[in-house]
Amino acid sequence: MAGTSRSESRTGLLNGFAAYGMWGLVPLFWPLLKPAGATEILAHRMVWSLAFVAAALLFVRRWAWAGELLRQPRRLALVVVAAAVITVNWGVYIWAVNSGHVVEASLGYFINPLVTIAMGVLLLKERLRPVQWAAVGIGVAAVLVLTVGFGRPPWISLCLAFSFATYGLVKKKVNLGGVESLAAETAVQFLPALGYLLWLSAHGEATFTAEGPGHAALLASTGVVTALPLVCFGAAAIRVPLSTLGLLQYLAPVFQFLLGVVYFGEAMPPERWAGFALVWLALVLLTGDALHTSRRASRTLAAERARVRAEVASATSGAPTVPEPEAAAAPAAPPLPKP
Repeated sequence: MAGTSRSESRTGLLNGFAAYGMWGLVPLFWPLLKPAGATEILAHRMVWSLAFVAAALLFVRRWAWAGELLRQPRRLALVVVAAAVITVNWGVYIWAVNSGHVVEASLGYFINPLVTIAMGVLLLKERLRPVQWAAVGIGVAAVLVLTVGFGRPPWISLCLAFSFATYGLVKKKVNLGGVESLAAETAVQFLPALGYLLWLSAHGEATFTAEGPGHAALLASTGVVTALPLVCFGAAAIRVPLSTLGLLQYLAPVFQFLLGVVYFGEAMPPERWAGFALVWLALVLLTGDALHTSRRASRTLAAERARVRAEVASATSGAPTVPEPEAAAAPAAPPLPKP
């Protein structure tokens, strides 16, 4: 059993690295689709993503959720909202990468956890711990510093962060699996996207057939590029703890940032470094607080389980659970030395 558990954990970690690695390296893919514009690429992404996930669902015969969803108008409306929000997110991201704003796009996914927390306070009336308040405050300061660094508000980052945070909030309420959710959302997107592509073709502005079979194949592969990381993420999510996934999520913006600076050669004046440093400080505080809270909750749960086991054992034996004299008198273990 232990070997199986370790194998499952290893599989989950590999899938997590694969998912966030692919999301982090995707800025290398979108420029390959030029001369197609961002809107045409976005439309192809919607159409081919539905084709890919529909084929996957047909293969595994998982369609029961679709009938249930169609009978629930409120959830269906939320799927439409999710489709609209992720359309904005995808479109802005593709445009940002192909317009030379990879670093600013990466910033959007760095600040996304901070925006998610802020939305939880504003919309869900959640209460924050002091460290979380400090992280959000530092994040706001970072945006102000970056506004100076960019000479304008980092609207690309803010648009990506707020759209993705909204998308996450809506998906939580819809409560569908990753592949099923993508299928439902791209089904909503499909007809407008296909209509736009047909309109482009009718006006002689489509690149799908005009730039050769290689270009057409690359546009068709947007479905795989969209769905494959999601499949890997789903495999990771059921095998590794949420705290581990929370740490892995930073791989994607780190890779994007490095690509923007090293590969695409985008400028990073001191003001931008200062703003990014503040964002990273906020994320360190946020992650440390989350890990501390998770460990404390685990200890509390373990103690509660031990208490319940002791009560069950006492009830079974008919004797009260009294500690042995030696155990009661044993001195406490000395604290471990700090590194």
